[in-house]
Order: sequence, then structure tokens, then C-alpha cells
Amino acid sequence: MQDLGRVTAVDATGDGVTLGVRTRLAREIAEGDSIAVNGVCLTATAIADGQFSAEVMHETLRRSSLADATQGSGVNLELALRASDRLGGHIVQGHVDGLGSVRAVREDGFARIVAVAAPAELLRYVVEKGSIAVNGVSLTVVAVGEDWFSVSLIPETLERTTLGAAVPGSALNLEVDVVAKYVEKLVAR
Repeated sequence: MQDLGRVTAVDATGDGVTLGVRTRLAREIAEGDSIAVNGVCLTATAIADGQFSAEVMHETLRRSSLADATQGSGVNLELALRASDRLGGHIVQGHVDGLGSVRAVREDGFARIVAVAAPAELLRYVVEKGSIAVNGVSLTVVAVGEDWFSVSLIPETLERTTLGAAVPGSALNLEVDVVAKYVEKLVAR
């Protein structure tokens, strides 16, 4: 995660939603660039005055928490990876697989354990000590239950991402490990 941005505008029409987002990354973005917003890959359509705009289509609104975006809310932002960059986590595409919700939060020393309720169609790809992206943040899975998984968040993650404000009931964008999905498809053949 490269920046914690702030939603400046939510323009909803029958065609979809146009989001405005203020970020210190605006100077690095050009029209047409991809930027992940809470883990959702969007395309910057305009950049001005320290912010960018992006259009959110109906499919994205159905599958992600961006349907609930409000002016003033914080969002996790990450620019697309360049081939010369270091990969600082697992492969995250910005292709949200579905929604989960915070089930429980508990302190664990300086860390915070967040349990996330998730649908069965996503949980089949989630394994203990495996990877998952939650609101675009690459995390390691601590435990997996029948209808949930948990992650442990360090103070840096709590401070620099929207996950620090997560409370029971908060909607979360989930992206499972793409390698697991490919393995499943290949083995099924």
C-alpha cells in the first residue's frame, strides 16, 4: 500500500459512479493509468489539484465495497507495479473476487487480530500462512475456520491503511491468491 487517500467526490448516475480521490500520488499518475483503490483496479480518467478521478462500473459496484464509498472516507491506494520494482508481498491484481466483513477484532500484544467472515466460494482458496489481499493490502492468513479467516496486523499496517479503522460489520474487498485459482483449474482438467 503506497498511500492512504481520501474520497473527495462520489458522483453516482444511472451509468455508474465517478470517484474523486485526493492523494500525494497524484503527481505520479497520468490519465489512463491503473491505480488500486481499496484493492479495486481502476483507471484514472482525470488528474488535477492533487487528486484523480476514476469511473466505477456496475460490475465493480456489485463486487466491491466501492458501492458504499462516501465523501471523506479513507481509501488504500497503490499504483500498478512496474517490471523493475520489487515485489513486496504476493501477486495482487486489483481484481476483487468478492466481499467479506469484519467478524471480530482483538488485540494481541502490539498486533491486532481481525477475523473476517467470507463466502465459501472464496474460502476454498484461503489457507493458513497463505496470502490474501484485504482492501488491497497483501496479508498473511493466520487461521481459517468454516466461514472465516483471520489476519494479524502490525502497527505499521494499522496506521497506514484503512484496516486500522476496521470494526465488526465493516465491509472488506477480498482478492484470493490467483495462483490457487489457476492450480484448481489445471488440476480439475
